[in-house]
Amino acid sequence: MAKAGKKKTRLIIRTIVLLLLISAVVYTIASKDKVKVLAVGDKAPNFELVDLDGNKHRLSDYKGEGVFLNFWGTWCPPCKKEMPYIERQYNEFEGKGVHVLSVNIAEPRLKVETFRDQYGLTFPIAIDKGKRVMGVYNVGILPATYLINKDGKIEKIITREMTENEIIKFMESIQP
Repeated sequence: MAKAGKKKTRLIIRTIVLLLLISAVVYTIASKDKVKVLAVGDKAPNFELVDLDGNKHRLSDYKGEGVFLNFWGTWCPPCKKEMPYIERQYNEFEGKGVHVLSVNIAEPRLKVETFRDQYGLTFPIAIDKGKRVMGVYNVGILPATYLINKDGKIEKIITREMTENEIIKFMESIQP
């Protein structure tokens, strides 16, 4: 009889432990913040970042103009390849109401400044130190570019390397 009692006690304890584990998993899933995945046509979330020159950039400051929002890293080969194209088109489109906002993903300032200087980049570059903006925009792979129109809506999301001709077409598409 003692053996049957021990087995019953173990079964009860195991059942309780299993129920606690299931409850913990369900609670974790249910309480997790729901991150909205951005899509074409959505209003682009506002943010504020400071560029390498100390200037603040808020997306909302560019209302009525196009924004070419590019997320990148110094270690990313496609990012390195498209940066000169973005620079040339920045110089071409800045006066036409299309702005480049470049967001580096949490790399050391010196590394980003060295990269900027090496490639002769003149467009605003900010570092998303806490990856907050990256998270809001659901950036998973680099490079990632969001084309934002004059109304603050996402026109297109590009998650691959772009050619210079594509960059021209993309900037034309968000020109006010």
